[in-house]
Amino acid sequence: MPQLHVPYVVEQDEDGTWLAEAALTPDIFLQGEGETREAALEDLRTSITQATTESGIPDQLTVDLPD
Repeated sequence: MPQLHVPYVVEQDEDGTWLAEAALTPDIFLQGEGETREAALEDLRTSITQATTESGIPDQLTVDLPD
């Protein structure tokens, strides 16, 4: 199974809901939400899986960074 590494941010809203956000491509922004941080991340994973099923896995570039 292919893997996709997606940077994300997680924040808790003022009403206590956790929100996880990621940009799959410059045009595809995804969001997950839940009662806990983990639930928001799981919802985001589901959104990413659905988006890649519909539009394919975006091209990726791997860069080795110096220590």
